[in-house]
Amino acid sequence: MSASPPATPSPPATPSTPSAPHPRRWIALVAVALSTLVIGFDTTVLNTALPDLARQLEASTGQQQWIVDAYTVVFAAALLPAGLLGDRFGRRRTLVLGLGLFGAASLLGTLAGGPAQLIAARAAMGLAAAFVMPMSMAVVPAVFPPAEQRRATALLTTMTAVGVPLGPIVGGLLLRHFRWNAVFLVNVPLVLLAAAACLLLLPESADPAAPRLDPLAAALAALGLSALTWGVIEGGDLGWADARVLAALAGSVLALAWLVRRSRRHPHPMLDLRLLAQPVFRWCAVAVTLVSVVLLGGFFVLPAYFQSVLGTDALGSGLRLMPMMGGLLIASRAGERLVRRSSPRAVIAAGLALTGAALLLGSRTSAGDGYGWTALWLVPFGTGLGLVLITATASALLLLPAAKAGVGSGLLQTLRQVGGAVGVAAFGALLAAGYRAELDVSGLADPAARPARGSVTAADAVAARLGDPALAASAHAAYLHGMTLVLLVAGIVAVLSAALVAARMPGTDPAPADPADPAGPVPAPVPAGSGGPVRPVARAAGDPGESSA
Repeated sequence: MSASPPATPSPPATPSTPSAPHPRRWIALVAVALSTLVIGFDTTVLNTALPDLARQLEASTGQQQWIVDAYTVVFAAALLPAGLLGDRFGRRRTLVLGLGLFGAASLLGTLAGGPAQLIAARAAMGLAAAFVMPMSMAVVPAVFPPAEQRRATALLTTMTAVGVPLGPIVGGLLLRHFRWNAVFLVNVPLVLLAAAACLLLLPESADPAAPRLDPLAAALAALGLSALTWGVIEGGDLGWADARVLAALAGSVLALAWLVRRSRRHPHPMLDLRLLAQPVFRWCAVAVTLVSVVLLGGFFVLPAYFQSVLGTDALGSGLRLMPMMGGLLIASRAGERLVRRSSPRAVIAAGLALTGAALLLGSRTSAGDGYGWTALWLVPFGTGLGLVLITATASALLLLPAAKAGVGSGLLQTLRQVGGAVGVAAFGALLAAGYRAELDVSGLADPAARPARGSVTAADAVAARLGDPALAASAHAAYLHGMTLVLLVAGIVAVLSAALVAARMPGTDPAPADPADPAGPVPAPVPAGSGGPVRPVARAAGDPGESSA
């Protein structure tokens, strides 16, 4: 009888990979979910507060836009370096630091005495959010075993998505009883509660071997993403031929191209392009970006429709988005079961198709429909969005080794923010063009006609001042025309995106990441639903290895 070979000792668990499931992991997840909910609704809470805020602070139209956009621009610019810093120095530490900064910036926002101070506070909130969002997702592989990571990631994604329609509801409720600064003050106790819960319940996790921050790469990422976001936001207002817009877009292309070139040559890049070489991760990222384009495009036309055309107040406008929230909750319950029965590709493609069908239904809205028709299509709209966001985010993050959790989550969030900015800019320009084309101001003098052409809200104000109901009726009809045009184009984009994902995304279930593989696994082509194991297969970073549907 031959001697048995000596047992190979198991490698010690890294700080990023728990050797046993954390006993309080689901309670800890509630703390993290609260963090993502606050960040989610703060992106849209100003939709209802901006008119009161602008009036009390005497903010110009350009200043109003930057009160909103300062958050988005800084958020998108800081996501990539924030994810890397969290991986290296500790995810819980970074998450709590981000929450503390968010609370402090919110408090400064409540004390702002003018537009400039409020814009600075919003920029600081965007910086803080860039540390919170990728870290909230990155703690999942540190706390949950692979079998539970999809469900945990789905819950966090649901909370972030629910925050989008929740923002106008919270804003409207606060404005009914308090001044405009209440929409910032409400953040302070929430982030303090979330930070305390994270400190008490979350274990620290980090990857000491994570690459050091590359200052040049961080600067290129910040410059490229902020210039791109600014360019697409301002292009709708200044015009796409404006020299400043063209300079910003050209500068973003140069900076991001330099970043990609440096990342390919750097031994430990901040932007790890090997993540995108994995076909399932790549197409999940594409799906998240595309659905963010249509989400913001379809979502941002509704508050003005509710308030100006249907005549609701700020709270009523927020409450009318409840069917969308209901659809998101349906998707959160059904998405995981659908993935088990089919595949991430099938669920993501179906979600995009459902989103597109809902938007196409919305494009059939007529002047006599009222709210009932909108409520009808908002349910499948929210369900489709949830299926895409939850499934794509969970499937992508499951592929990441724990060491890459922060960087990979930061990359996904960056693409989502850029997609949202592109959606707002493109559909905002389409809405404005459709509105101006249908608005009848032939009987007005230029000082009254100019603001009326700018927005339906301004046209209502002009009509009220002049006692001109015909102008108000024309503005409402013109806005409805522009809105249905936006919903039609957004629906077509979503349907085409569904076809693209169905045709190109591999139809395999992603395998949980191998913590020992810094590049992440590539799933073997096991058919979805076969029940067979999916074994991570090593592959060179430069080999895309994409399989067709």
